[in-house]
Amino acid sequence: MNTTQDLRARLLSLRDEIDASDRELLRLLNQRALLSLKVGQVKAAMAEEKSPGAIFDPQRERQVLDNLATWNTGLLPQRHIENIWREIFSSSRALQRPLRVAYLGPEGTFSHHAALEFLGASLDFSAQADLPDVFRAVHEHRCDMGIVPLENSLQGSVGQVLDLFLEYELDIQAEVYYRINHSLLSLERSLANVHTVYSHSQPLAQCGAWLRANLPQARLVPLESTTAAARGAAQEPGTAAIAHRNLADPLHLHLLSTQIQDAPNNWTRFAVIRQLPTLPAQEKKYPLEDAVSSLLFTLPDKAGALAAVLDALARAGLNMRKLESRPLRMEHWKYVFFADLECDLKNPHLAPVLEEVRGLCTHCRILGVYPAGPRLDRPEEALHA
Repeated sequence: MNTTQDLRARLLSLRDEIDASDRELLRLLNQRALLSLKVGQVKAAMAEEKSPGAIFDPQRERQVLDNLATWNTGLLPQRHIENIWREIFSSSRALQRPLRVAYLGPEGTFSHHAALEFLGASLDFSAQADLPDVFRAVHEHRCDMGIVPLENSLQGSVGQVLDLFLEYELDIQAEVYYRINHSLLSLERSLANVHTVYSHSQPLAQCGAWLRANLPQARLVPLESTTAAARGAAQEPGTAAIAHRNLADPLHLHLLSTQIQDAPNNWTRFAVIRQLPTLPAQEKKYPLEDAVSSLLFTLPDKAGALAAVLDALARAGLNMRKLESRPLRMEHWKYVFFADLECDLKNPHLAPVLEEVRGLCTHCRILGVYPAGPRLDRPEEALHA
């Protein structure tokens, strides 16, 4: 039987091995950082730095993560590996060139957390007052990229964002799906003491059944953001906020309940936007698999115009995963269509299809071609439900 002294000696020996591994990891990470700097220098020599956001290459990062999944034969789950490498990617980007990312603020919103988890904490994040400000910050080159919500699995598309693509010619560079887990935060320690609940209007709606069952007498007050709601609850006894659980500790709030949304599968799809590339993209040496192409188009006012576009895409074997219309501003009863296709519309072999579609439209614009986005989740939160 091992004595306490033997166990302590074994523990010290294992810690020495961990220290040695850490030193080797640090050496390799610094070696990788040096290679990343050299990549940045090559990009600069190719003048790609003139295209905002060129440092962020979601296609290449997706390839790296796929390679790691193939190479991994150890104990680390793929989810952990991806979390680690997203921060490595973030550090590499920041070393090549500082990148500023606009998001719908204030700090602590779901947009902020989605940006942090997808793009990593090494970038410079800039909170904006509203969604038009996010678009303007990117359009005016005050930020290199922006992250905006495109649609929610429960409440559908964010119409304002689709309208903003009509106003600003920005490019969708990437997408990410982020699970929305709502929590109830309060200075109080018991639901019995809560008489008012603050949140954004959407979380209040998404948690309606839970609120009716658990706080039927509470007054529901919509505010401009979940972060504003949490800050309000931090100032007023007897109130609570529906917000991201990570806001509890910094605001000294108690976590009264988690995962209070009525539907368990509540996801928001976010898009990373950037300025349109000013130079032709360099030819990729790896295929863009699982690609998504986002398309914006308007049609002539005649019978069968939309059916003709859909028929052209169907004959080419292209699957449309989303189609939505929005009214055109300043033109009564005129509409613009937004579509997501499961393909790379910039692939040369699809050029005839794209040309045919453009011939059927009065206006046609590719909003972006990008890898199908990852789904970012925090399974451990289920333990607190």
